[in-house]
Amino acid sequence: MDALPVVVIGAGAAGTMAAIFAASAGHPTLLLERTRDGGRKILISGGGRCNILPSQVEPGQYFTSSSRNTLKKMLLSWPLEDQRRFFEEEVGLRLELEEETGKLFPSTHKARDVRDGLLALAERRGVRIRFGTYVVGLRPGGAGEPWRVLLEGGSQIDAARVIVATGGLSVPATGSDGTGLRVVRQLGHTLHDTYAALTPLTSERSPHAPLAGISLEVKLEAPLGKGKLESEGGFLFTHRGYSGPTVLNVSHVAVQTADAPPRAPIHVQWTEIDAAGWERMLVEKSQGTVANVVRRHLPARLADALLAEAGVDDARTLPQLRREERQRLVETLARYPLPWTGHEGYKKAEVTGGGVPLGEVDPRTLESRLVPGLHLCGEILDCFGPIGGYNFFWAWATGRAAGLGAAGAA
Repeated sequence: MDALPVVVIGAGAAGTMAAIFAASAGHPTLLLERTRDGGRKILISGGGRCNILPSQVEPGQYFTSSSRNTLKKMLLSWPLEDQRRFFEEEVGLRLELEEETGKLFPSTHKARDVRDGLLALAERRGVRIRFGTYVVGLRPGGAGEPWRVLLEGGSQIDAARVIVATGGLSVPATGSDGTGLRVVRQLGHTLHDTYAALTPLTSERSPHAPLAGISLEVKLEAPLGKGKLESEGGFLFTHRGYSGPTVLNVSHVAVQTADAPPRAPIHVQWTEIDAAGWERMLVEKSQGTVANVVRRHLPARLADALLAEAGVDDARTLPQLRREERQRLVETLARYPLPWTGHEGYKKAEVTGGGVPLGEVDPRTLESRLVPGLHLCGEILDCFGPIGGYNFFWAWATGRAAGLGAAGAA
């Protein structure tokens, strides 16, 4: 009698990786995917180029409501250099560093090459893949009985073990509709509240709609616990509000307070010059208009808008600038309160915050501590990182651990 397979649910980043390593460990492996092709988040990532990995990783860059010690163990289970070697030597993708961002991309700059390369490797390792297969439930095995994977339409598949890699709730058009979260909750897992993360922010009044399309490098600051969260890099004005890496990286702070005022304040430093630097510049320079000084450091339309918001006449010369005007302008340039009122939600969120607490899985095998034979990996777990390949790093690491764990115990 043939051995029952390890069944992996979800052919995204974590699930495909789990299937590769379960099969590589010598166990029959079946990968189930509800869409017709799988890996759709891979295809849309990095503007279609797929930022496979960051160039450096620190556990402190990740967010979780679970134990940070558990998070660290899970992240460090597959070091960055080993992951890079896997993609270059096993998948066959040469990686290139984008110096200005510290991101690693495939040299072809085609996300499809990443998705197709992983699926091809899975098949070479012996993984059977079934697309267009929608899992609606799971029935645990017991006393030597197999797991039952329940499919839409009433059929079922027997499995030795099951790996759930169905993602969270972000970008539902790719297939992430929360089914996995519902199924594991039915099996007894708890969930830390889920929320959209890495999503653009909106402004009800859209005071900056005329600036849509302007992008620049800024520094953002938002409150985080008893400390603060800082984000430096690209910022983009949109017709509905604000986007860009800096905004996405602090958006989860905003999202979690959007419906429970007071809303988290987010402050912008529009240039590399801090408040003290602007103060010196505006005091020490004795010639020219205030507008000309500000425009030298900012896009003209943004400079004019900020001058107007600070209540400073753009024709006023530096010697004419009154002390209270200078203070308002410095505050506007170096600690501007971003007038956000909402967010784009899961529709445009790159990841889901919250999910299954990390303490409910074994950090080495990712087997459920509550339901033996069930392994969880990827976005369904309570962890996410910033923009820049960090969430793929998490998916690859946890997918590998779950695949090896399931195959070793099956």
